[in-house]
Amino acid sequence: MRNSSSGTTLKLRAIGGLHVVTLAWDFLPAQEAAHTDLLGFAIERSEFKNGQEVERFFLRGLKRFKGKDAGLAPGTLVPTSEHPVQSFQWGDYTVQPGTTYRYRVVPAYGKPKLLQLNDAAAVAVEITTESEVERDTGSGVPRHSIYFNRGAAGSQAYARRFEDPTPDENDPESDQMKWLSRGLYEGLRDFIEHATGPDAGDYGLRGMFYEFRYLPVAKLLSKARKAGADVALRYEAQTYKKHNVATIQQAKIASIAKPQKSRAGIRHNKFIVLLHKGSPKAVWTGSTNISAGGIFGHSNVGHVVWDDEVATRFMDYWTALADPDVTRGDLVAANRAVQATPQAGQLPPAGSIWTLFSPRDDQVKDESPTMDWYAQLFAGAKRVACMTFAFNLDAVFENALARKDATLRFAVFDKTIGRPLEEQFRISRNALIAVGDKFDAGELENFKPEALTGFNRNLYIHDKFLLVDPLGTDPIVVTGTANFSHASQKNNDENMLVIRSNTRVADIYFGEFMRIFDHLYSRYVVRMIKEEGGSSKGGGFLKERTIEWLTGHLKPGSRKDLRRRYFVDG
Repeated sequence: MRNSSSGTTLKLRAIGGLHVVTLAWDFLPAQEAAHTDLLGFAIERSEFKNGQEVERFFLRGLKRFKGKDAGLAPGTLVPTSEHPVQSFQWGDYTVQPGTTYRYRVVPAYGKPKLLQLNDAAAVAVEITTESEVERDTGSGVPRHSIYFNRGAAGSQAYARRFEDPTPDENDPESDQMKWLSRGLYEGLRDFIEHATGPDAGDYGLRGMFYEFRYLPVAKLLSKARKAGADVALRYEAQTYKKHNVATIQQAKIASIAKPQKSRAGIRHNKFIVLLHKGSPKAVWTGSTNISAGGIFGHSNVGHVVWDDEVATRFMDYWTALADPDVTRGDLVAANRAVQATPQAGQLPPAGSIWTLFSPRDDQVKDESPTMDWYAQLFAGAKRVACMTFAFNLDAVFENALARKDATLRFAVFDKTIGRPLEEQFRISRNALIAVGDKFDAGELENFKPEALTGFNRNLYIHDKFLLVDPLGTDPIVVTGTANFSHASQKNNDENMLVIRSNTRVADIYFGEFMRIFDHLYSRYVVRMIKEEGGSSKGGGFLKERTIEWLTGHLKPGSRKDLRRRYFVDG
């Protein structure tokens, strides 16, 4: 959901996802006088239930004025009414799905220890966050249920909340695992449990898995089978064969779980089709492997499409993959028949969903029409493009990121892509990159050291999605299992959804992308300072003079200027 409002001095936009509300604001025209002595903005939030206000308070952040409230323990949150936000955006990551909030952004003037909030210049907006499960209106339009995990164990919030960073991975109901899951495990559980009730005999489940090594999920599928549902599973029997077989044996589901035929590439799918009385009704897909690391560790998404046609495409794909005699050639022909590889400049019809299954591209060295098309989408965004890179950066995306124009292109990487390339993007005025990292002890004076769960080798980012103009009225969201590599299009078994004109889906994905991007960006900057021989220990504090922070946001054509204008105007 999106909503905007204007006051006497400011305009404000709110974009409501599931667990994220993104706020963006800017000065109205001819408000230059309002810049004088501005030290930032305080943000007040009210929550409503049944139309009644139930709470109101100023949001808190980590950055503070160095000489104010000195002596606070590292990681202590401070109110933005005393330590204002020195930016034109803010992400509220403490909201709940399906809840109504009102935000009030108030300019703060004066000096750090003599701060004055200008209530007359404040602006407020009301927003209702999206629900994880989209309501069925009976319109026949595909519905989307979307679940992102926390994906940020290496964070101040995790360090404050949990003394031991390594949770018991076998207990998905523990407070620590629920915090990390943030609805992802629960969404997967609820999807499977459609087939575990008194009418389980009317349901079927078809699963296709790369990693199938999280016992609680295997037990849920066993529960469905015992309840009478028709359950059939296929698993990858190459890279993760040992782990997958062990989980299957522990859950005692060998009779319904069979290995996929080994071929070139990897069997990289992670989807489940839900059938009712033999007809496909929905599909669970996304980037989440069935493992503790996939569900509770690095950043991932589970995406359910409730639509007979889309579910049938996945069911047919499952059937083809499950054939013990299937060949790459058979799959390529079938996958292209479902959706031909898009041509340059071609877009899905407004309101449609494409399913791009792999393998699909010919095995020609250094050529991949599907990769070229994804890169053209990324390069062709008019205002904002966002992309995740869990493993590699192909040259076609490197060229798109290096493109010099007025489009803001955000990219987040799990690990470094090399300093020369990072520096090339860093000096660009319209490319913004973040790389996975965490704060170590003593790096920032008022921040706690951070630790990871230990669940993952791929530590931070595992999502595979691309957003094209997500803040506009005609966004495109590409999401699924493929790592935007040549192998993912030529040899691997993969699935990608291409969703056009669905602002609900775009709002959810955009909020989660910016949450992860902004979280990792500050840690990435600290790492760069360390590598250059500098010290970041005195960083993390607010600026005490207007010129030290505001000027950069107002410099025409700068990244901060583009972000300020694009986020508030779409």
